[in-house]
Amino acid sequence: MTELKIDTKRPVMVTGATGYVAGWIVKELLETGCTIHAPVRDPDNSAKLKNLNALANASKGKIKFFKADLMEPGSYTVAMKGCGTVFHTASPFTLDVKDPQKELIDPALNGTKNVLDSVNATKSVKRVVLTSSCAAIYADAKDCASAPNGTLTEDIWNTTASLEYQPYSFSKTVAEKAAWEFAKAQGRWDLVTINPSFVMGPPIGGKPTSESFNFMQQLGDGAYRTGAPRFGIGVVDVRDVAKAHMAAAFIPRANGRHITSGHNTNIFEMFNVLKDQYGKDYGIPKSAAPKFLVWLIGPFMGIGRKVVSNNVNHVWKADNTKSINELGTSYHPLKQTMEEMFQYMIDAGYFKKKVGS
Repeated sequence: MTELKIDTKRPVMVTGATGYVAGWIVKELLETGCTIHAPVRDPDNSAKLKNLNALANASKGKIKFFKADLMEPGSYTVAMKGCGTVFHTASPFTLDVKDPQKELIDPALNGTKNVLDSVNATKSVKRVVLTSSCAAIYADAKDCASAPNGTLTEDIWNTTASLEYQPYSFSKTVAEKAAWEFAKAQGRWDLVTINPSFVMGPPIGGKPTSESFNFMQQLGDGAYRTGAPRFGIGVVDVRDVAKAHMAAAFIPRANGRHITSGHNTNIFEMFNVLKDQYGKDYGIPKSAAPKFLVWLIGPFMGIGRKVVSNNVNHVWKADNTKSINELGTSYHPLKQTMEEMFQYMIDAGYFKKKVGS
């Protein structure tokens, strides 16, 4: 990892600090001695902030909480005062939505605009690190086939998602595009984006509400014991994503977008690495589910048939060279990421019971 030039004299602001990825970013910042300004909805909710306060108490850094709301213009201005760096991680990650505009697009897009309006009004800010996603690059694994050499790169933007189809991907796309428009319209601060694939791995504590844990809970409760689809996907360890954010913030030459993905894989292969350790007690699939079967039962599992058609048995491939060369990112082995996350969830009581193989 390239040595980071961290100025601990100025505080840094982290939106969404109670989130899954942000928790690890906060941990990294506190361990370097930074003072963190964390805007949250309810700074008096001690239960919600318990894990972050524990991290601060065990480190040389400090954390201060401020009241703010992603959808309220100007609510980040007080928390941002005096900060040199802003990490904007707050954005909903959920696939089960009834109103995509209200639940995904508005918080992602308007939230980003609200944060960057405050950045424009805060002269001390010199760099913004935005947590975007590979979802802003592609909508379906099928899209990889039309990319140069069948490989996603930072030059590609998602053009197939919409409010009606893959709305989460659409939300990440419009939010990141808006951020680049803000950045290009001024010259005082610069923007660096981290574009992770599917984030997995253990949390800093508690029971995060991230879609990653819903996904693993289905596995632990036996939903895939008869077979899992070869649904093309990229996977990255949450700890690697946090370190990439740190590098994006504190390596002066860092710029642009960064695909942050450790593994080109699919859902069956992801689950298969757990077979040796957990196959006897949990429903780890021994075989891949045929595509026609996934297509038939997909809607009953919350997976639309178009999504099945465009992702199952399609190869997902992305180039992570820039994150390695520019940010010094190294990636955990997939087996370690999956096992440590699964074991954490067992210990935390996520699963209903051992379902057997």
